[in-house]
Amino acid sequence: MDPRVAFTLPIGEGIRVYWYGIIIATALVIAVIIGCLEAKRRGYRSEMVLDFMLLAIPLGVICARLFYVAFFDYAIMGLSQNPYFVNPHKILFVWEGGLSIFGAVIGGALAAFIFNRWRKVSLGSLLDIAAPSIILAQSIGRWGNYVNQEAHGVLITNPAWQWFPAGVQILENGQLNWYMATFFYESVWNLLAFAVLMLLRKKIRVRGGVFALYGALYGFARFWIESFRTDSLVAGGLLVSQFFSGLFVVCGILYLVFMPRFQKELPVYDGYYSISWTPEQIEEYKNKKSRLKKNESNTNNTEDIEDEKSAENDDKES
Repeated sequence: MDPRVAFTLPIGEGIRVYWYGIIIATALVIAVIIGCLEAKRRGYRSEMVLDFMLLAIPLGVICARLFYVAFFDYAIMGLSQNPYFVNPHKILFVWEGGLSIFGAVIGGALAAFIFNRWRKVSLGSLLDIAAPSIILAQSIGRWGNYVNQEAHGVLITNPAWQWFPAGVQILENGQLNWYMATFFYESVWNLLAFAVLMLLRKKIRVRGGVFALYGALYGFARFWIESFRTDSLVAGGLLVSQFFSGLFVVCGILYLVFMPRFQKELPVYDGYYSISWTPEQIEEYKNKKSRLKKNESNTNNTEDIEDEKSAENDDKES
């Protein structure tokens, strides 16, 4: 029996449900709950988090996949060229594995930017709300790597270090070997980083500062852990995740140091997602939006009719 499979649904030939998917789904649910609580503390209704997730999840998955595909180290697999470029349709085969957390963070940041333009919610505040949820989800998600027996480090040959959590046993070619438990190192560090973010989030006054601290903390650990892994993405001989980890650290520190000097004070948010809005205000807002859409639709229909009449007159004249 495949240890990666949690159970099989009795549908058709059987649909296998993997522990990895269950763990990731659990991490996502917990992240949303934490995000809703944090949003409420900052004066936003939980609906904002749910609406944002509808945009962030698909963009995060797409960017996570594209990041992996772009930097896939095909040479280490003994291939002469990137298989995803040869067979582009395989990019869609996400279930075969291959998602990058850095791509997911980039996708999430892009979603936050779009949401900021769409709903007029402060970009920095949105990222600050998301930061603790992201790092906690990463901590939980790493155990999915354990179930899949991936994201581990180099082989441990010294018997003195062949014990968990220093190492983890991985089954390869029918034989159990000890490898560095890099997934565990990162999971523990992320959990500690989550605690730090939760403790300091009220003291960090600059918008986007909590997210910047997340980037610095996560990047610091990932930079060193990446050097022990055996499945790193590589570009031009450079460990891609290590490069982005260093970038996260530098950008996070620079933001925390210099941004307070330039950031202007913004008024307290009083829009659709404000927790201070009454049910009557929310309903009035929705009705107003509905009327505007209806008016726009009627205007477009009128313009189409006028265009058709104008075309008919032109035909008659000709």
